Amino acid sequence: MTAENDLILVDLDDNEIGRGEKLDVHRQGLLHRAFSVFLFNGDSLLIQRRTAEKYHSAGLWANTCCSHPRAGQSLQEAVAQRLEHECGITGAQVREAGSFVYCARFDNGLTEYEFDHVFVGEYAGEFTPNPEEASEIRFIPLEELKQDMLAHPEKYAAWFFTALGIAERRNRN
Repeated sequence: MTAENDLILVDLDDNEIGRGEKLDVHRQGLLHRAFSVFLFNGDSLLIQRRTAEKYHSAGLWANTCCSHPRAGQSLQEAVAQRLEHECGITGAQVREAGSFVYCARFDNGLTEYEFDHVFVGEYAGEFTPNPEEASEIRFIPLEELKQDMLAHPEKYAAWFFTALGIAERRNRN
């Protein structure tokens, strides 16, 4: 098992209880630590469309970026690394807004069962999608996004609905 694919297994209080290889964790539906990042620019949110090659939720719209911290890596380190890797963003200042647990089963037999830490920040700089991660990244006005999510929920990743509520409330404070 390589550290790159070594996810942190947790209990419902986010206490580390073990580690597991990424694909095995998703095949077995084990609860693991994750994070979702939301970068706002005023009343707009930077969202990404996941590439068609993603192992789940391929082609769906989601928050600015998301991933899993690896063993020995803090959430802040993981967030900074993934923002740069997925979006070409460096130096964005983010803070944790909250967390939640969700479980989504996919048609391909994988399960995303995550203790998801939600991070928010303001950002008005440049971004460049990594074509292996996102096919498109763009800012969208929040009201336009919410209307589209109501009208076309099938276009959005499962965790995005809950995480957006947490991110939006905390970003206003």
